[in-house]
Amino acid sequence: MGIPANATASFSFPVINMEKLETQERGAAMGVIGDACENWGFFELLNHGISHELLDEVERASKAHYAACREEQFKEFAAKTLEAGEKGADVKDVDWESTFFVRHLPASNLADLPDLDHHYRYTHLSDWNGIIFLASDTLPFPCRRCRQVMKEFAAEIEKLAEKVLDLLCENLGLELGYLKQAFAGSWGPTFGTKVSSYPPCPRPDMVDGLRAHTDAGGVIMLFQDDQVSGLQLLKDGAWVDVPPMRHAIVVNIGDQLEVITNGRYKSVMHRVLTRPDGNRMSIASFYNPGADAVIFPATALVEEPSEEAERAGSAVYPRFVFEDYMNLYMRHKFEAKEPRFEAMKADAAPIATA
Repeated sequence: MGIPANATASFSFPVINMEKLETQERGAAMGVIGDACENWGFFELLNHGISHELLDEVERASKAHYAACREEQFKEFAAKTLEAGEKGADVKDVDWESTFFVRHLPASNLADLPDLDHHYRYTHLSDWNGIIFLASDTLPFPCRRCRQVMKEFAAEIEKLAEKVLDLLCENLGLELGYLKQAFAGSWGPTFGTKVSSYPPCPRPDMVDGLRAHTDAGGVIMLFQDDQVSGLQLLKDGAWVDVPPMRHAIVVNIGDQLEVITNGRYKSVMHRVLTRPDGNRMSIASFYNPGADAVIFPATALVEEPSEEAERAGSAVYPRFVFEDYMNLYMRHKFEAKEPRFEAMKADAAPIATA
């Protein structure tokens, strides 16, 4: 699939005021959510129930962590990347970001995180269901309060993610709780938060903050910087800005929801651009299936295939174990999703679901 480099377009980005879900305007708000899932893969939530004070604390803690623990090391990485690019090396496969990951479910690692450690080294980890990110060998927080803030945030964002999943169930005509159960596997869903910083880049023409990709998992809840933009999604062949809004939560659809909804809801390519000014913060919480969860289209959303369709092998979405998909995704994250689905279909074998 060809991805345009710089083409942009102006659309009215879907924004939902969740307070309207408790009023006579509920039907209209649900309609916006449904349209967003079908045609955008993204939408933005206002008045979502997470306190502004908590979000402000999370933002302060994340930015303080970057300044104290990661900024100097990132400068070294940035200098080497720019030097290589100036000498003609291809740095398009490099992401201009500094990240760390906090696990929440099925087991949290918050209690294990040490206090501020100045002996901070970069290494590549494959720490959580195959998500690869630039991280340290330790994941320090400046203080115990920061750990508590992240714990409180995780609890709130988990509740919001599950509420969103039930809103999707309602729109799809599925029983409430269906999507949560589909993600459960043997030990419940996998849930974690990726905290990213995108520092200023003097050569935004040379390198992206995060290359274009779809998200492999279920539903992603993003608390993004409201001062420094950069997140874009691909819609109708053009890149569209995801508008920064104070205290909003951005929701995007992952590949697993596309499969479970039999293609009615779509995951979409998105990217983060670099900027010559401003340090962009991004806190993305991934509510994903458990590693051994078996993913397949919901029966209620699958039309009876015709004999011709069966003979032509026209089934679009396979049945697979989430961990197997993640292993494939690790190798092909920055490529189109359709070949991944086809590869899973080709490798499909009977899977027990009971």
